Amino acid sequence: MASVEAAAEHERILREIESTDTNCIGPTLRSVYDGQEHGLFMEKLDVRIRNHDREIEKMCNHHFQGFVDSITELLKVRGEAQKLKSQVNETNSRLQQDGKGLISSMEELKRCRIQQRNIATTIDKLTHCLPVLEMYSRLQEQMRAKRYYPALRTLEQLEQTCLPRAGQYRFCSIMAENIPKLRTQIRDTAMMQLRDFLESIRKHSDKIGETAIKQAQVQRSLDSSVSTQPRAPSSRRSRKEAPAAVGVVTDSDAQGGSPVSEQDSGILDVEDEEEDDEVPGAQDLVDFSPVYRCLHIYTVLGLRDVFENYYRKQRRKQARLVLQPHSNMHETLEGYRRYFNQIVGFFVVEDHILHTTRGLVNRAYVEELWELALSKIVAALRTHSSYCDDPDLILDLKNLIVLFADTLQGYGFPVSQLFDMLLEMREQYGEILLKRWNITFRQVLDQDNYSPIPVSTELEYRQYTSQFPLQDPELEKLPFPKKLPFSEFVPKVYCQIKEFIYASLKYSEDLHLSSTEVDDMIRKSTNLLLTRTLSHCLQYAIKKKNVGLAELVQVIINTTHLEQSCHFLEEFISNITNVPPDTVNATKLYGTSTFKDARHGAEAEIYTSLNTKIDQFLQLADYDWLAAVQGVGTASDYLIDLIAFLKSTFSVFTNLPGAPIEHATLPGKVAQTACMSACKHIATSLMQLLLDPEIRQISMGALHQLNADVKECESFARAGPVAGFQGDTLLLAFSDLRQLLDLFTQWDWSTYLADYGKSTCKYLRVNPHTALALLEKMKEMSRKNNVFAQFRKTDRDRQKLIDTIIKQLRNLIAQHHA
Repeated sequence: MASVEAAAEHERILREIESTDTNCIGPTLRSVYDGQEHGLFMEKLDVRIRNHDREIEKMCNHHFQGFVDSITELLKVRGEAQKLKSQVNETNSRLQQDGKGLISSMEELKRCRIQQRNIATTIDKLTHCLPVLEMYSRLQEQMRAKRYYPALRTLEQLEQTCLPRAGQYRFCSIMAENIPKLRTQIRDTAMMQLRDFLESIRKHSDKIGETAIKQAQVQRSLDSSVSTQPRAPSSRRSRKEAPAAVGVVTDSDAQGGSPVSEQDSGILDVEDEEEDDEVPGAQDLVDFSPVYRCLHIYTVLGLRDVFENYYRKQRRKQARLVLQPHSNMHETLEGYRRYFNQIVGFFVVEDHILHTTRGLVNRAYVEELWELALSKIVAALRTHSSYCDDPDLILDLKNLIVLFADTLQGYGFPVSQLFDMLLEMREQYGEILLKRWNITFRQVLDQDNYSPIPVSTELEYRQYTSQFPLQDPELEKLPFPKKLPFSEFVPKVYCQIKEFIYASLKYSEDLHLSSTEVDDMIRKSTNLLLTRTLSHCLQYAIKKKNVGLAELVQVIINTTHLEQSCHFLEEFISNITNVPPDTVNATKLYGTSTFKDARHGAEAEIYTSLNTKIDQFLQLADYDWLAAVQGVGTASDYLIDLIAFLKSTFSVFTNLPGAPIEHATLPGKVAQTACMSACKHIATSLMQLLLDPEIRQISMGALHQLNADVKECESFARAGPVAGFQGDTLLLAFSDLRQLLDLFTQWDWSTYLADYGKSTCKYLRVNPHTALALLEKMKEMSRKNNVFAQFRKTDRDRQKLIDTIIKQLRNLIAQHHA
């Protein structure tokens, strides 16, 4: 059974070997060698091989004749093939021989075609590369020539158009790598030129502003003369207006070059361009090309915002520097002029940039900058002008500010605050004028001789009347030589008042004020001059030491004439302001009241001086208050001298005017008042002397001496030292003293006590207190005498009588008080 299975297995293996690829019989053979029937299998294999060999042999025998026939046929074909091969070789040899020339021509043709293709390719590449090289060369030339804006446009065209067409070449790569560097270089160079420009205009803003102000000055003079003489527009003007279009960039600008001149200097030399006396325009002095160039470069680079912010920031910094005045600016007008020139130069540049660029600065930015500047300018001018005490400098400064304001107003800047500040400075100018005229008036008053002006010829007379409006027909009729009633200070003061009015008018010019406003300002200033300055100076002249009565009399005469001239000053102001004096709400001059006050002050000073002189005489009084009663005595020596002095003094008063419109030599009210004041002062002083508390005892003899002195005074009063008193008016000054002395010398106490309080009382002016005080002094005197005469009955009776009268007076006083 096992042998059958082994035979079947061997058969399967053999079939598998026959049917399987030789590459896969390894496992099959391994199974044979792994088994135990290896020899048997080999036998089976040999049997199978012999069987196949027999089959092969049968097959070969079956096909052998065909094989022989094929071999025979193949041998025949070999002979023909040999012939064909020799023919082919022969033909090939001939072909090779004949094709050598053709191959040579074809090779030449090939080389030519390759060359032709290479040439076409080269031409095509050069066509794209040459513009790159040419443009790069042009770029280098533009960079060397510092034409940066065209260079930037060339760079943009090179990068966006030419280099992409040229292809990938090493030089193109180098150029492409250099393009950002060139852009940076152009940007930095343009910025450097802008910085140079900003620094240049900062340094030369003074010259720019000076030129702009001169232009405004010339234009103002042309405007003022245009009504009288028409003026044809000059080519110079049109040339100056031309730069308004500068800075507008077109495509042709971008292709052909910079939008403006390629000069790098910010300030041009225009001295050779000045024609005749014409002033060059501010734009003629400044080359704005660095600004335009840098603006366009940054615009192309896409950095316009960066450039605008930088420009505005730098200009704001420069504005702060320009608006900062020098500490000593107030010392000279040149300091103010330089300050204004720099500010005008700054804003002229900004205005030009505003109108010639597209949005580099806008109107809001310029207005904001101007508002800042205006506040700082006004503050600086207020501060520095406050240090000034020279009216000429203030006036020049005012004219400079007006020109400064008109210049900037011509460029469209609002300047109303400057004119408001000028009106504020008007008060300061007025105060400085008042100080100067205060010195002038004092000099005039100090140098005056306070004597009427003598004139010996008609020419001299006309000279004085031309200085002062004197209207006196009677004086004109008098022959020469003659005297004007006033002294030198009258025409001098009048002329100085007119000079002050002219000085005030000068400040009001060009302030764009109406005639009424100018008239009102001048009148107010003149009123201050009259009521404050001149009034104080007159008071100073009146109150100063060593002023005699004659001088005070002349002051009264002078002030009277100045008072009469006030309406001429009114007319004078109306003539120079063209405002009628009767205009509604027109300010009136206070000259009349000023001169009246001065005259009243002089009159009061006369009274005071006269009383002081009287006091000096009264100090010489040396009464013997304990003197015994004597016969009829004479007046004291000091009183006789005093009366003599008063008589000589009141003779001077005959030159005083009696009324404001009179110039006669008659004594006037002042003389009457002075005389009355002198008499009252004498009476009051004698009364005070009589009631002096230090004098404790008074005898009847002393009262009789005082009575003699009062009689001398009454005699002087009756003589009428000054005309104009009615009746015994002057005697009323001594009535109190007279009634008191009569009461004591006549010892009429019964009448006094009986009639006291009645309107018909003989001693109506005797005050009981005064009588009591004097009686007490007499009682003291009687008591002293009674020590030695106490045994005389008359003295005892008199002492009792005095005591009784004193008691009655005290009762009278008590009743009156109750």
